[in-house]
Amino acid sequence: MYAGFGESPRSTPPGQARRADRRALGMVTALVVVLLALAMLSWTTVSEEASGSGAAPEGAGDGAAPDTDFDDKPGQSPSGDAAATGLADPFGQRESPSGHEALVANPLYGTGRLSPRPCPAPGLDVDDTESMKDFLDSVADCLDDAWATQFARAGIPFTPPERVFWDEPGVSPCRPYPSQAGAFYCRASTSIYIGTADVVEKWNGATRPVVYASLLAHEYGHHVQGESGLLEYYHEQRQLEEDPLERNAWTRRSELQANCLSGAFLASVRVSFPLDEDDFEAVLGDARATADREDGGEEERTHGSADNSVHWTSRGWEEQTPAACNTWDLDDETLVH
Repeated sequence: MYAGFGESPRSTPPGQARRADRRALGMVTALVVVLLALAMLSWTTVSEEASGSGAAPEGAGDGAAPDTDFDDKPGQSPSGDAAATGLADPFGQRESPSGHEALVANPLYGTGRLSPRPCPAPGLDVDDTESMKDFLDSVADCLDDAWATQFARAGIPFTPPERVFWDEPGVSPCRPYPSQAGAFYCRASTSIYIGTADVVEKWNGATRPVVYASLLAHEYGHHVQGESGLLEYYHEQRQLEEDPLERNAWTRRSELQANCLSGAFLASVRVSFPLDEDDFEAVLGDARATADREDGGEEERTHGSADNSVHWTSRGWEEQTPAACNTWDLDDETLVH
């Protein structure tokens, strides 16, 4: 019998006691080694998962210089470190799609029409900075609601963008502002930047609120592309093109898709905003004005022809679905020229 179970340790011969002690020590040592091995394995696995959970920023680790060609590219850089594209959440959401599938078979395309929603726009005085900020914030709230609903239907994680409505110069991770564009989306900070006075000047003092709602919805469309996994693959493939004209072809598809997504959103709020036929014509007029110039060179063609800009904006408005905005899988390639 073992000591402690009815027999005194003194009754055990010394040699036998020493052998028992050595066996006990060996068992304890083996147990400690096993526990340390398990701990190291667990730590290594967690470390590998943590280091691989996010996409590397543009140019990181591949020896490539960052692309500084900002003005003709949606999002300015690939996914950025702030994108919520790595891991599905624990409540059944899938990971954001990646690769070519993100372009042509994105789950967002299967989410149906954007639901009509209340979005009464406040009055707008384009000459007053606070009035412009209030207006843009109000429309951005509606955009957050609309696209969060679509992403929930698709089962893709979604985080609304940050908003920077500037009235003083500043610097974003993508570029300083004011900028020639007056408004841009920066994927590196997942933020929409709009100059409250700059866009009024750029749009020749337009007073119709839908013009600025359309502009905001277009930039928000680039955030939708980013959150859906599309923008990262777009930038990756665009940068592989050695021919500038081929890079422009990628850019046009992205810009025309953002036009379409903008049209789909505006159609979803047209009753409560409200928007009438004159507003719709103003949106189409804006699409023409922001398209590529007919007399521009091929190297400048980054937004599509006026006819195509109007086509995709109208298509989004009429069909009100992300599926209508798939500019990446077309039988008629002339629609993205």
